[in-house]
Amino acid sequence: MIALIASFASVMTTIGYVALALLVLLVMITIHELGHYTFGKIFGFKIDEFAIGFGKAIFKRTMKSGEVFSIRIIPLGGYCAFAGEDEDDADPNAFNNKAPWKRLIVLFGGVLFNFLSAIVFAFILLVGFGYDVPKVASVNNQFQDPAILQTNDIIREIDDVKIDFIPGNTANNLLNNHYANMTAEEKANCNVVVIDDKEYKQYNDLVLTVERDGELQEIVANFYVYTEVGEDGKPKESLYVGFSTTPYQHTFIEAITRCVPVAAGFAWQVLVFLWQLLTGGIGIAEIGGPFTTISTIAEYSQMNIANLFVFLPFIAANLAVFNLLPIPSLDGSRMVFTTIEWIRGKPISRKVEGYIHFVGLIILFALVIFVDLYHLFI
Repeated sequence: MIALIASFASVMTTIGYVALALLVLLVMITIHELGHYTFGKIFGFKIDEFAIGFGKAIFKRTMKSGEVFSIRIIPLGGYCAFAGEDEDDADPNAFNNKAPWKRLIVLFGGVLFNFLSAIVFAFILLVGFGYDVPKVASVNNQFQDPAILQTNDIIREIDDVKIDFIPGNTANNLLNNHYANMTAEEKANCNVVVIDDKEYKQYNDLVLTVERDGELQEIVANFYVYTEVGEDGKPKESLYVGFSTTPYQHTFIEAITRCVPVAAGFAWQVLVFLWQLLTGGIGIAEIGGPFTTISTIAEYSQMNIANLFVFLPFIAANLAVFNLLPIPSLDGSRMVFTTIEWIRGKPISRKVEGYIHFVGLIILFALVIFVDLYHLFI
């Protein structure tokens, strides 16, 4: 009976995190559509409906302006429907009757709002939880001299390289690079120490730039290499520094100055990912549709709620970049067609453009369904 109750509680907890992940995704998409809506209102576009979700409406209200606001049953999207967006309309305020530059701004509004939200979420992440800059949480005196490295030291640089996730200079990467760049002679020149019945190679040349009591200072710390036999029967080296870290929570001013670069960094990581996908650097197993995204957010949020706040700016930046791609049915493609119309002085056939967006949407949905099924069954 106790096991049954525990199992039920676990299931309900998981459902709760899945619901939280759904809400996160829905908020992100709503922010995107709100960008279109806001600039549409600024430039006087006629808006038929602003919907949160897809499918059958569970709530619908018609405003005095004639706009319909609705909440729909499937919480996996949303839309801002402009009059005359996909066909000709005699109303001068219909989407395609507005000047191309106004349409471009309206189309770009969703991307802009996603990126602005990424900045806000990055600020919350840096102030509330921290991210890539490590702070020393504890020091193992058997491995490090507590007079040299102290609790609450903020590690800013390793080997004179600033810790920053954007170019890949995370603390772990810099530590691994430090050891990988050592010559065979330098690796052989070490002390062998036994701590807790384990034999370590000790090196004394790890240069750390730490912030202590508001001042930067350079220290030289130890690091260790422990060799053990891996599952494949081959020796495996593990690096150990003898201290634990926690993400440094930025001050308000620090977060203000860094939230934009961090949001831009997440956007850059998305671009790098897309480039690797196009060039074959990564396979289809690395991508996922909305269900994969929801399950990933739920899984990592359940491990640690701080993980959720890492996902927020990343997903917002992801949506901003993805919607700029010139893929039919996405904002980037519509911006391409609008730009061509602006240059030519006349649009490409609305019917042809509509077919292109429709086919693109079908292909996009098919791809999303395929990658989700791939993760589910393979």
